[in-house]
Amino acid sequence: MESMSSETAASLAPKIPQIAISELAATPIRTPTGIKKEAIRTSLKASTMDSVFAAVFSITTTGILLSNFLVELGASPVIFGMICSIPMVVNLIQPVGAYLSELTTSRFRYSLLTHGIARLLWIFLIVGIIASTLGWINSHQLVVMTLAIVLLTNLLGGLGSASWLSWMATIVPRRLRGRYFGLRTSAASLTNLICVPLAGLVVSKWPEGTLQGYGVIVFLGICAGVISIGCQHFQVDMNPVMQNASLVTPMDSENVTESQLESVENSSNENVVQNVINNNNFLMFLFYFSSWMLAFNLSAPYFNLYMLSNLKLDVSLVTLYGSIQAAANLLMLIVWGKLSDKIGNRIILISVGILVAIAPLLWLGVDANFFDIWVWLPLIHILLGGTSAAVDLCNNNMQLSVAPVKQQSVYFAIAAAIGGASGALGTTIGGFIAESSLFGGIPGLFAVSALFRLVALVPLIFVQEQRGLSLAQIIQTLWIFRKKAMRVSS
Repeated sequence: MESMSSETAASLAPKIPQIAISELAATPIRTPTGIKKEAIRTSLKASTMDSVFAAVFSITTTGILLSNFLVELGASPVIFGMICSIPMVVNLIQPVGAYLSELTTSRFRYSLLTHGIARLLWIFLIVGIIASTLGWINSHQLVVMTLAIVLLTNLLGGLGSASWLSWMATIVPRRLRGRYFGLRTSAASLTNLICVPLAGLVVSKWPEGTLQGYGVIVFLGICAGVISIGCQHFQVDMNPVMQNASLVTPMDSENVTESQLESVENSSNENVVQNVINNNNFLMFLFYFSSWMLAFNLSAPYFNLYMLSNLKLDVSLVTLYGSIQAAANLLMLIVWGKLSDKIGNRIILISVGILVAIAPLLWLGVDANFFDIWVWLPLIHILLGGTSAAVDLCNNNMQLSVAPVKQQSVYFAIAAAIGGASGALGTTIGGFIAESSLFGGIPGLFAVSALFRLVALVPLIFVQEQRGLSLAQIIQTLWIFRKKAMRVSS
């Protein structure tokens, strides 16, 4: 994306989705389900606005603000690791959610039931903060309450995630997925860029204290989360039963009889497990994805803890780093999206994955001095933002590519369940390593994580991608790039 030096972030916010959707609408493409171009335009506008408000909700209930809340309550690294691992552990329930979603006749109503209730449950945390302020509960009890809320909300979210991803896979044309999801995520990243430092400033400077300030921010996040669900109402709805059968388009599904729906449902669920087992390419992707999630999450949740606990940095400064990371993510997302549509996702994941693998080593030796705080840490977050944009986008696109069209939500759920369990295991192991003197605490954890990340990239070489480059083409491309770099340097 172009530089933002001459324009404010606020003025750019509404322009990103409009450009993306206008260009997509002008493209002469129809989806496999026969959705009209006007319906695509409306759906993608709604989905982009959904991502903006969902980002506001996510800012308030995850990441640095939740981490600072736990630090203020005196939570240990093990508790911190549990909070970070819960969203991944509950992915084990995604196959159940995928199965249930395939029995429904509306993707939107299923999303409203799962994600809607999940976001409203955060009201209980506000009640807990008020009770703590009045002296009715202590800090430990508030930590336990936070654990329970995170668990319940993520369980409900896990039940709905696979259905939502299958919904989006149907709406977005296949050959433009990298481009659109890059632009959609850019809108969310721009929201992070603006809102994270503002939220951190509110929490840090709230007159009644940081805990009460966080309660106010959570309330605003809940409101944004409800609006986010409302935006999904304007997306073209899908009937999962008829979508799997490919008998009618979404516009025709209302005319199908109940007996037809039951017949399609029974036939579509017969051999899905056997199909997954026989899909060697999907199994190889699962091996890569689970290995990567374990290795990545060994250290990923502990960077913020390291800055808040070890370096004793103020939360407003740490949120500033988060804003810098979001800016780098925003600038690179569109670039990675367009590039993935041209050359595929695997080569990007391999090359950028190497940079992500060695990134934890850059934290070794970081101290609370002027150079590290104002130069080195911002540079690290710029690298993290730019590379994470590629990894997140291309992992998502790879999953869409390797999963068959029929029963997609089941494949997505299996990938999320196995990847989530592996990530949770990595986070849990990372928590024990961080507290162990044998490895040297959190710095030792960073070194271990770098090694595991490099090893986790190996299975990706053997994953076949639709319209992606083969292993020989990847090697040839890297060789040409090396020769060009040598010519430039000479």
